[in-house]
Amino acid sequence: MGDSYALGRSEAETRRLIVQHQLYGPLTRQFLTAAGVTAGMKVLDVGSGAGDVALLLAELVGPQGQVVGVDTNAAILDTGRSRVEAAGWTTVRFLAGDALALELDGDFDAVVGRWVLQYTPDPAALLRRARDRLRPGGIVAFQEIDLSIPPRAYPTGPLHDQVTRWTTPPPGAPGPDPEMGLKLFATYLAAGLPAPQLRRDTPMGGGSGWPGYAYVAATVRSLLPFLEQTGLVRAGEVDVDTLEERLRAEVVSQDGVQLLPAIVGAWAHT
Repeated sequence: MGDSYALGRSEAETRRLIVQHQLYGPLTRQFLTAAGVTAGMKVLDVGSGAGDVALLLAELVGPQGQVVGVDTNAAILDTGRSRVEAAGWTTVRFLAGDALALELDGDFDAVVGRWVLQYTPDPAALLRRARDRLRPGGIVAFQEIDLSIPPRAYPTGPLHDQVTRWTTPPPGAPGPDPEMGLKLFATYLAAGLPAPQLRRDTPMGGGSGWPGYAYVAATVRSLLPFLEQTGLVRAGEVDVDTLEERLRAEVVSQDGVQLLPAIVGAWAHT
């Protein structure tokens, strides 16, 4: 992901990634199961981050399987290692480096990634590299964001609308591809892979205990330096310390719901 990672590399961002998995993890589990990831497999996890997907994969492949996680951010992998050790898994290991450049085995049963291709200058090249790491018939399974519909409230509210304006980059702005999920089908074909199967999921919830408010506020917090640098917000405009409670109040006062960005999954067998 390198310098294109607009959310930064702070400890707060690492915590945000863990909260993110609480919301999207069940959808990722369903996706990986549908793709065919199962007990005994050897799986490569591209863009492991804090280790959430690697931990999920460890559960899916079980004690007879193996998980290798790769990320360019060596520091965050230390968090992943600590979490794997705390969970008691001995079948997971992490490597720091670029998945396109690292020398890796060619006998994986599956290569997976979540929110990785959207930060990659040439997503098709990464998928071709992933294909080369697989046994015949192996699985290529990636989930990517679809921000064509940003986080929103129903009924709509002015604060959620303002968050959308803050976080919607103008055309051509630097940062991740906000519609990578919608481009997965064409990207798989460009990589020489079979036409993938697809699914699209959207976390949503309501009530005072819904964790989505905290997640959206934490996302804005991580994005703030980037948003101020690109001129999308002015310094001090957001009042990020109260944002979570204001988002909650807007939804709860209307007995409404909050919808988070959709995630699109694509998988194919080589």
